Amino acid sequence: MNSRIWITRLLLISLMLFALAGVLLFSRVRSQPSSAIIASNPDPNIAALSSPKIEFQSDKQKNIPQPTPTPSVPTTASVKPKVKTPVTVQASKPQNPVKVAFQTTAAFKAYKPKYLIAWANATNYGERFTQDANGVPVNNEAIVVLHETTNSAYSAVNTFQNFHEASNDQTSYHTLITLDGTVVYLVPPDKRAFGAGNSVFDGPNRSETVQTNANLPPSVNNFAYHVSLETPPDGWSDQNSDHSGYTVAQYNSLAWLIAQSQVPENRITTHKAVDRSGQRIDPRSFDFPKFFNLLSSYRQMRVSKG
Repeated sequence: MNSRIWITRLLLISLMLFALAGVLLFSRVRSQPSSAIIASNPDPNIAALSSPKIEFQSDKQKNIPQPTPTPSVPTTASVKPKVKTPVTVQASKPQNPVKVAFQTTAAFKAYKPKYLIAWANATNYGERFTQDANGVPVNNEAIVVLHETTNSAYSAVNTFQNFHEASNDQTSYHTLITLDGTVVYLVPPDKRAFGAGNSVFDGPNRSETVQTNANLPPSVNNFAYHVSLETPPDGWSDQNSDHSGYTVAQYNSLAWLIAQSQVPENRITTHKAVDRSGQRIDPRSFDFPKFFNLLSSYRQMRVSKG
């Protein structure tokens, strides 16, 4: 009789311990924050992400897996154009145009930055339009707009991966570069990242901007590739002054990334330069001579006649 009682007690204690372990395990899983960076150790079978080609205006980058848009989220393509905007006048092409192209160098091939994939939520980016809000065709050449996060890279990525219903909250970059030089892919290059609001690019020949939403100011987003640098910790609290600057690894990874594009130096700009709200001053403490020196070591210009 006593043995039966002890066996019953042992069974009850065992069941209680198993139940307690299950509760603790479940609560631990529930307490873990959703991972902002979804590929901290990228699968080597994902093709060639270590050397992507930036195709700004087309969908030729087949080697990067495309994020699946949220079906219930309306895309910006559904915006009906109503507002008239200035017509862009294209200069006539010369009889024998000179073709300028960039090709990467041995230094580019030797540099192998780490990378991560952390696709933004579908509410935080849209399609690139071929017409403005008035139905006028747009075919601006691509520009690169440089930013900084003003906080940690993890915080920025977490923001981009959150669902944002209000248009004022929707934001993203195409790529982010962390302090250790890791390249974080956020939005496919053929998509329109929401990196700048009211903005205009003052190019070498004219000012450029495109209004794609009748309810919002025009911006450079339709022809911009947005890249952000993670801000060093001493720049997180005081965002109105310069900070210690970006790391050597960040400059190298940035030059490596842009070296794959056909964007000339005079179409590489900053958020501060294109902003028309008067509120953006990033990227602070950016060393353009240092960056352009690295960029020229990672790519060379090739000139030919058409």
